[in-house]
Amino acid sequence: MEWTGSGIVLAVRPHGETSAIVELLTEAQGRHAGLVRGGRSRATRPLLQPGNVLRATWRARLEDHLGNLAIEGEHLRAGDFMDDPLALSGLNAACALACAALPEREPHPEVFAAFHVFLDALQDPDLWPALYVRWEAGLLADLGYGIDLRRCAVTGVSDGLTHVSPRSGRAVCAAEAEPYKDKLLALPGFLRDSQAGVEAGDIANGLALTGYFLQRRVLWPTDRDLPESRERMIQRLKDAERL
Repeated sequence: MEWTGSGIVLAVRPHGETSAIVELLTEAQGRHAGLVRGGRSRATRPLLQPGNVLRATWRARLEDHLGNLAIEGEHLRAGDFMDDPLALSGLNAACALACAALPEREPHPEVFAAFHVFLDALQDPDLWPALYVRWEAGLLADLGYGIDLRRCAVTGVSDGLTHVSPRSGRAVCAAEAEPYKDKLLALPGFLRDSQAGVEAGDIANGLALTGYFLQRRVLWPTDRDLPESRERMIQRLKDAERL
């Protein structure tokens, strides 16, 4: 068995004295792990950093084997973020969530493409937090748990949607939401309209919204929780006054 393609490094863990098991996010193979022999060497370690894009060839005798990865650098982004704690927190959160939420070896090309867009924006703190929230919303949709923001669940209108029902995952308009605001999740406008600006509180509301459904619909059924790195990102954003 063999495939070759580009992959974003999500996670690396030691294996034996000199090798490493690497998890990649690829377009055609989804989240895919493999053994990199010599992965802990001085020459290879700089390649195996989260956020780097590698050209990888995976080989195994049988499809369900771990297999070996031969790698070379394609776009080494990781160094761009090492001196930026805020961007690094976003990168770590996205990588950890992809590892936790995406089934192994199941293609999700739209999630892969959106991850690239997010990585391209990570050096712009005015842009990437909103893209991260959109990426989480897209992840939910691609896994079959998308939030329905097309029209109000009560009246059917498509304008003035301000909240989401935590029970149904459907949007609710302002008039219907008013008596139940404390029980509903706030819906930031930029999630409905890509042309809308990001208002104060939108990032916090967006993260609360996507986090709620990721936790309850994707992670809890498999006895997992939202990664701690996501909480650290939220704290960094709060400290930087970007929530």
